[in-house]
Amino acid sequence: MPFIKIDVLREDLSREKKQELIKKISEAVTTVLNKDPHLTHIMINEIEDDNWGYAGEQVSVLKEQGFSTEKK
Repeated sequence: MPFIKIDVLREDLSREKKQELIKKISEAVTTVLNKDPHLTHIMINEIEDDNWGYAGEQVSVLKEQGFSTEKK
């Protein structure tokens, strides 16, 4: 019984995007690990920018300096 925890920054992650993420991860676990999707659990944990650090700095501060999490 796989349990998958996804930690993401609290951004504009809509209900629809969360559903798509859950669906695609479930499909990958079914395909790659041959696990029953009805026994696969996925948890999305949204973390505030102040509570996430990268390169020795809070993400909130990095964003104030122009850092972006968008794909280039």
